[in-house]
Amino acid sequence: MWIWNRFNAWLIEGNDIVAKVILIGADVALLEGLAQTLVGFGHEVLLATTVGDVGSALNGDLPSIAVVSCEALESGGPGATLPLTPGGAIIVYGKSHGERPFLPQKLQRATLAHLVLPLERKRLLALVDSFESRSRTTGRSIRDDTLNDFQLEF
Repeated sequence: MWIWNRFNAWLIEGNDIVAKVILIGADVALLEGLAQTLVGFGHEVLLATTVGDVGSALNGDLPSIAVVSCEALESGGPGATLPLTPGGAIIVYGKSHGERPFLPQKLQRATLAHLVLPLERKRLLALVDSFESRSRTTGRSIRDDTLNDFQLEF
C-alpha cells in the first residue's frame, strides 16, 4: 500500500500495524486530529479521557506508547496506573512550553518527550516512528506472554 502526500510517497508493507498508541486527554478535537494523523501512517490508536479510563479503552494488547496530557497526569492521583508494554514510553503534552507537570522518578525514566501540541504534531509522529523502529531493532516489539504486564504507577 502506498501513502501519498504532495512531496513524497512511502511504501507500507501490507496492513502491518506500526505501533499501538493510546492518546489520553480531555481535548477531544486535538486527540481526534492526532488519531487521524497516526492512523494515516499505519498506527493503531486508542483514546481515553483520563488515566483511569485507560483500562476500559484497551482491547486486549497493551499499547507501547502513551501520549498523555499534563492535566490527565496531574489528575491521575496517587495509585493510578498506566498499563504499557515492557519498554513502553510516555510522551507528555501540553498547550504551552511552560506546562510541565512534576513527575515521579519512575515516570520520568519512561518519558520520551514533552511536546506542545498541536504545534509539534510532526515531531510526535517522528518520535512514534523512531520509537517503534528502535523497538523492532532491539526485539522489544515482540510480546512475550510469559512476562507480567508492565504498569507505571503514579
